Amino acid sequence: MKLFFHKITHWEYWPFQIVYIPIYFLWSYYSIKAKSIFFFNASNPTIKNGGFMMESKKEIYDLIPQQYYPKTELIKEGTAVENVIKTVESAAIKYPFIAKPDVGLRGSGVKKINTVQDLKEYAEKANFNYLVQDLIPFSNEVGIFYVRYPNEKLGRITGIVSKEFLIITGDGFSTVQELIKQNPRYELQLNVLKKEYGKKLFEILPKGEKLNLVPYGNHARGAKFVDGSHWITPELTKTINEMCLQIPGFYFGRLDVMYNTIEELELGINFAVVELNGAGSEPTHIYDPKHSLFFAWKELARHIAYMYEISVANHKNGVPYLEHKEGMKEYKMHLQQSKKIVNF
Repeated sequence: MKLFFHKITHWEYWPFQIVYIPIYFLWSYYSIKAKSIFFFNASNPTIKNGGFMMESKKEIYDLIPQQYYPKTELIKEGTAVENVIKTVESAAIKYPFIAKPDVGLRGSGVKKINTVQDLKEYAEKANFNYLVQDLIPFSNEVGIFYVRYPNEKLGRITGIVSKEFLIITGDGFSTVQELIKQNPRYELQLNVLKKEYGKKLFEILPKGEKLNLVPYGNHARGAKFVDGSHWITPELTKTINEMCLQIPGFYFGRLDVMYNTIEELELGINFAVVELNGAGSEPTHIYDPKHSLFFAWKELARHIAYMYEISVANHKNGVPYLEHKEGMKEYKMHLQQSKKIVNF
């Protein structure tokens, strides 16, 4: 009951179908204006469906200059375990590393692979294409929302979210599970963590020792999102814009970035792109617990307006909208893929 009331009184945990109710009406308005429900297809012309659904992460990585993201290999569904191991070895991807679905959904199916046995278990269970990827060595993560109109050379950062991981600190007498239960945000992840950690949850964490329970900044996996938009500076905008100009056909979306310090990130050093998300991106700084639902609606509306305007501009330049029949086919595939990953 304690967790139930925590979720009820914190809108960040509400189902997105409820949070987005006013946004559906706004989407309908823009769809009528564009004469296409799937106008978003034109927002990022080089990314499948503009990055709204069924987009391949590997295909997006291939658009980004290599120096900006970690070593990544695509593993096709059904690839024999021994061949997966060979791919990891030949790519010189070191343990531990990350495995994640090539077509993802809010952090589902993402797993830290610590051993060959972990890899075997993941490969045998995965019923989708997935990526194996070097673990990024930087300890901090932000999501940077970037917007640029097709006729512009200078884009803008419209929001930054800082991510606090599920990190517990030992007191020398409490078990890992007891430490998790001290924080409602962490306890909401307990069922998933039981599958992940098993008997390790009953071990006592030494005093002062820290344990990062989920080493990636995903809200659905328990990370706390904090609005870091005050970090937007001309220097950071220049650095991000210079990188994004090197990504063909990218105008609208969120870059999830791991970094060492904000000062170094401004200078364009010691950082790596975790993922680039297109038209399906959310301005995730809205999930800061200090923000109201009305703030979230205002920010969502602002960003959908950007996406609509960019899509229309690209459409006028010859980029087609997705035809309704093809769009519905892609949407059905998206639902099927989502079900696979969530069940995984």
